[in-house]
Amino acid sequence: MSVKACAVILAGGEGKRMKSEKPKVLSEVLSRPMLQWVIDAVRRADITDICVVTGCKREYVEAYLSTLPYSVETVFQSERLGTGHAVMTALPFLEKHRGEQVFVLNGDAPFVDAETLRTVYQSSQNTVCTVVSAAVENPFGYGRIVRDDDGTSLSAIVEEKEADEVTRQIHEINSGVYCFAVDALIEALGQLTKSPLTGEYYLTDTIQIFKANGQKPVVFQTDNADSVLGANDVLQLQALNEIARQRFGS
Repeated sequence: MSVKACAVILAGGEGKRMKSEKPKVLSEVLSRPMLQWVIDAVRRADITDICVVTGCKREYVEAYLSTLPYSVETVFQSERLGTGHAVMTALPFLEKHRGEQVFVLNGDAPFVDAETLRTVYQSSQNTVCTVVSAAVENPFGYGRIVRDDDGTSLSAIVEEKEADEVTRQIHEINSGVYCFAVDALIEALGQLTKSPLTGEYYLTDTIQIFKANGQKPVVFQTDNADSVLGANDVLQLQALNEIARQRFGS
């Protein structure tokens, strides 16, 4: 499959509760950094132009990436102002890929899979944005997928902090994986504004921008619910390792 796409991987999280000197994305699952799992999935999907957005302890991430046998670009998010701001820091990278599609992924979600990325790419040729969702038993902490009345179109992604009680009952969540048309994403990033509640720029707010422009973002629900899983502390990291052992062996 010939893929005309690039990837931006968000890897700026500090991970204080990991009890490690390393940034969170370098915490290991089966002796491999979570960031490496994500990079491997992207590359297996035949996407080789990759930009990693670093933040806290960026020198560790840059040092690790420098050991890889292929090139990975990096940009530095100097302030932690949300996912939208993180992608804004990658604008120079995006400018080089106008006319293509870009996957945006989290560097601490190791179970994203290449097959899903390939399927989303193939189905997104004429789509401004595809959001990968998953249905989970406990959606707490995740952005909820709100669909239009037809049940298929994407109405909004509502962050946990800003969700009302009805929205919190939704079990379909944002996996944190997106496929954007690069040109449309660049335009939408220029229209993002800070959340009045958190002071952050949410990448999910691009959905409303697209809809206001008459464009139609869509949802792809993956069967791989594990793709949304990340780790914010040592216990969650242990759980990821146990899942990986069951799925892939030690």
